[in-house]
Amino acid sequence: MRIVLLGAPGSGKGTQAKLLSRQFNIPQISTGDLLRAAVLADTQLGRLAKAAMDAGQLVSDEIVLAMIRDRLSHSDAANGFIFDGFPRNIPQAQALDALLARIQKPLQLALFIDVELDILIQRLTGRRTCESCGQMFNIYTSPSRLEDRCDRCGGHLRHRADDNEETIGNRLRVYEAQTAPLIDYYREQSILRTVQGIAEIEQVSAAIMKVVKDTAAREIGKPQPAVEQPKQGGKEQPARVVVKAAASSTEARKAAPKKKAAVKKAAPKKKAAVKKKAAVKKAAPKKKAAVKKAAPKRR
Repeated sequence: MRIVLLGAPGSGKGTQAKLLSRQFNIPQISTGDLLRAAVLADTQLGRLAKAAMDAGQLVSDEIVLAMIRDRLSHSDAANGFIFDGFPRNIPQAQALDALLARIQKPLQLALFIDVELDILIQRLTGRRTCESCGQMFNIYTSPSRLEDRCDRCGGHLRHRADDNEETIGNRLRVYEAQTAPLIDYYREQSILRTVQGIAEIEQVSAAIMKVVKDTAAREIGKPQPAVEQPKQGGKEQPARVVVKAAASSTEARKAAPKKKAAVKKAAPKKKAAVKKKAAVKKAAPKKKAAVKKAAPKRR
């Protein structure tokens, strides 16, 4: 399945993306992770991204999309992928659609995890993250039994500096202005599905799995476009989608010769008309001769 997850900060996109990734054995693609990996590996795209970040600028969409295209070329993305946190606005969504169309891997599902505003604020302000293993807790909804220590590994739990009400309020306003319009964007494409995200993680996950499996079942039943294979011999041509001709077009081609034959049969009638005209011309001299013979009698 090829999926994009939508939802406000704190809706649980990251958690559910990890669960989906394990369930369907497809990669979770986060642009933040891609950028960090490219910078760490010192790739050409990583160097371009680092230069922008060092200058205090946002990494351009062109660089991000190039990283996404490279990531999708890996074998583990052959059977699908999950976008988490990208796209963030309509132009990015349009650019992503264009990229996926070129590589013939369009999105099949846009999954919106819907959570009320007051719950989002509670989740974000109460969030604590283990510095050792990355396990997440929440002092309001799912606290650690060891207070400031991780239940899993005993590591120290960290409260992110940007998890305060002022910063969170700004993030939610940006989300409403830029990212929320994606809900209507994907609804118009008829691939949007909504899951309520206020239940326990396991319950939300079960609802998401059902939506994904139902979507996958529908996709299997859809007719797939034929792909033209490269020509044998000579320069290899890129494969392209070929739309099969409808049966009505075939019938129209068969009917075409009949019209041509009808025109040919009608042609002799015109020839007969010409002969009749010739007969009129031959009769004309007789009238002229009659006039000449009558002239002497008047004298």
